[in-house]
Amino acid sequence: MKHKTQLLIDRFTEILSAWPGVECVSLNETALADTFDPYFALIFDVFYASPVPALEERRHLFEEDVVAFESQANKDRFLVGDVPVRLEYKSIEKIDELVSIADTKYESLWLIKDSGTYGFYRLIHGEILFKQSDWITTIRNRLSVLDQLFWDHIRASNQSKMEHLLNDLGAALFEENDFHYLISAALFIKTVCLTLFCINNRFEPSHRAYYKQVLELPVLPDGFHAQFDSFLRSDMEMTRTRKYTLAQVIARNVINL
Repeated sequence: MKHKTQLLIDRFTEILSAWPGVECVSLNETALADTFDPYFALIFDVFYASPVPALEERRHLFEEDVVAFESQANKDRFLVGDVPVRLEYKSIEKIDELVSIADTKYESLWLIKDSGTYGFYRLIHGEILFKQSDWITTIRNRLSVLDQLFWDHIRASNQSKMEHLLNDLGAALFEENDFHYLISAALFIKTVCLTLFCINNRFEPSHRAYYKQVLELPVLPDGFHAQFDSFLRSDMEMTRTRKYTLAQVIARNVINL
């Protein structure tokens, strides 16, 4: 990590950890990318037990070299020089509620099915920069031992969506609807990945990491690597009809795992 980047991380960790009620501050893995990477950003998750300072106070605390500041929906975004910074404020009460649904309150799992498990991924994989207590350690321990019933429920939800999207893909092909075909193809392959993450008891990463991480999963259908890459191809040889036929094969193989 570059010295300039580390200085910024240290600077904002010091500011955020000094706020009353802040329980934990973690850094998203996007900070590990090279600063020239278009996806590079310093993304901090700020977990709080009591409200963070008001908007104008936060803006003042971040100092004068902050530019392009905007705030909405518990997120602050700005630039420090050419470095994009994002702060996301998360209530530990809400986190506790979601983790309780995942590990004990299965009747409420529909609340998680629609939002996905990326939030849990960030809880597990964020680099801890500051913690007031063992709260984050306890949360991570609970998420690491979720019952198989949780994964079965989330798999069933994603697998059902995958099958619906396969039907949509076939309908779009039949109707020669370019827009519907493109949307259905993208959502289909996404739900394939989501289902495979569930089969392997893994939380979903950011979209950018899907390709690399799904191919590294220990449990995959035979021939999946080649099929996945073929589905992603956009050339004259991979016609839409062939891609739909391949999608049927991929879906069948995933369902049979």
